[in-house]
Amino acid sequence: MPDRLSRGWRSSTMAVTTADMTTVKARSASPGFALAAAVLGFFVVTLDAVVVNVALPSIRSGLGGGITGLQWVVDGYTLMFAALLLSAGSLADRIGARSAFGLGIGLFGAASIACGAAPTIGLLVAARFVQGTAAAIIMPASLTLISQAYEDRVQRGRAVAIWALGGSVASTAGPLLGGVLTLVDWRLIFFINVPVGALALVLLRCTARSPQRSVPFDWIGQITAVVAMTALVFGAIEAGSGGLTDPRVLLAFLVAVLSVLAFVVAQGRVQHPMMPLDLFGSRTFRIALGTGFAFMVGYYGLPFVASLYLQGQRGLTSLETGIVFLPMMLIGLALTPFSARIVERFGARIPICAGLLAMTIGLTTFAVLPEAASLWGLSLVMVLVGLGGPLAMPPMTAVLLNHVPAQSTGVATGVFNTSRQLGGAMAVAVFGALLADSSTFINGVRDSLLLAAAVLLITAIAGLRLPQQ
Repeated sequence: MPDRLSRGWRSSTMAVTTADMTTVKARSASPGFALAAAVLGFFVVTLDAVVVNVALPSIRSGLGGGITGLQWVVDGYTLMFAALLLSAGSLADRIGARSAFGLGIGLFGAASIACGAAPTIGLLVAARFVQGTAAAIIMPASLTLISQAYEDRVQRGRAVAIWALGGSVASTAGPLLGGVLTLVDWRLIFFINVPVGALALVLLRCTARSPQRSVPFDWIGQITAVVAMTALVFGAIEAGSGGLTDPRVLLAFLVAVLSVLAFVVAQGRVQHPMMPLDLFGSRTFRIALGTGFAFMVGYYGLPFVASLYLQGQRGLTSLETGIVFLPMMLIGLALTPFSARIVERFGARIPICAGLLAMTIGLTTFAVLPEAASLWGLSLVMVLVGLGGPLAMPPMTAVLLNHVPAQSTGVATGVFNTSRQLGGAMAVAVFGALLADSSTFINGVRDSLLLAAAVLLITAIAGLRLPQQ
């Protein structure tokens, strides 16, 4: 999910001139308006990444589309978020954070209305693609607003912590809120974004205008990245219904491979690459990317699989499903404020590996429990997966920032969070393919969770090579 982007984008967006910052400060009547708008922006972006899972069975009942359609409902959002996140920050610099944030919120609200009113699964997926695009614009712009509104480093740090809390609240409330709204009508999970977005725009009008500056844009890198990610996810999703030998699947994977090669070549040749290749010379950077990817495979893949299982096989309502997820989400909300103290006490490597191992154990246990296992037993097992958030992600972000050059922190963290979103998208694509056959659905649930556990275990072992900070 998008809730740990703060430090990297904060570093990248502080590159405005001193004169610009002075102008912004002079015209800013109350930085609290900028912070409130940014919090609401992060809230809706995070909410739409998690709220949809418990509504998937209802969406399938209302619009059809099968497992493949549901995969695209989830991945349409995540895919565009991941593909555009690397370069979205430059838009905020070009037109100003205030204008970029307003554009992103307006587009997000319009896409949310389109999602809620969609008469077919295809139009819903298309609207979700637009939502993901808007989310990618909102994220860096929201942090730039905070950076410009708070010149003092201590105040800025506290503001970023409040901003991050907005994401944590959305992650925690998402499953339960989605369950309640879906009992009335699943379309409400999208319509609820409209008043929140409107309030964010009202607050935005009370903030100062943001400075603009010319920044380079890597068009070749952006285009090849979008094509590569889209083709990869498309191939994985379609493999569930057509098989790996389906011509469309083979063509999609071929396009993905060729696009990745073109992306790598371009990054080595363009003057201002969106992903400098020399970053990969650091073992810590490579482990960080793997950790972010693996974390989202488990943390994002489990709700997708479990929602379909609990409602389709156990007969739960959307609200009851949200309640089952609640302890998993609450543990992250409760422990996140203490993650820094845990690192101070034990260093970074121990909590990172412990968090990944806890997720591994939780996913494995869920997979092997008998079908008659109690719902509260399943809920408690998922708490182990929830532990991975506060134990692994904040320390991993800190380790990454401490081991890349200061001038590369924005780019490095952008790549890191792109790997996270891609992990979530691929989890839904692959797990959905394993669940596509209703006659082997239970086996698909087990195989999906065991696959996620294996990815996390490998990453936990690799994490033992991280520096102990």
